[in-house]
Amino acid sequence: MKTVRDVVVLKEVANDLNDGKAFYDRREPGVGDYFWDSLLSDIESLVLYAGIHPKEYGFFRMLAKRFPYAIYYLI
Repeated sequence: MKTVRDVVVLKEVANDLNDGKAFYDRREPGVGDYFWDSLLSDIESLVLYAGIHPKEYGFFRMLAKRFPYAIYYLI
C-alpha cells in the first residue's frame, strides 16, 4: 500500500475552486463556502485514500461527495 504524506494542489486547481465558489455564491449566498469546505475535505481525504479510485485517461478519478465535480490526481 502506498502512503501519501502531502497533497499538492496546482494553481489551476485553486483557480477552479475559486470559480466554483463564486458560481455557488451567486446562486445562493453561503453555498460557495460550503462548496469550498466540501471540496477541500475531499481533496484532503486523498492522504488516506489515494490510489483506490478508478483510473481515467491515466489519472485517478475521485468524484466529489456533495457537488458534481471530479478530482483527478496522480500518485
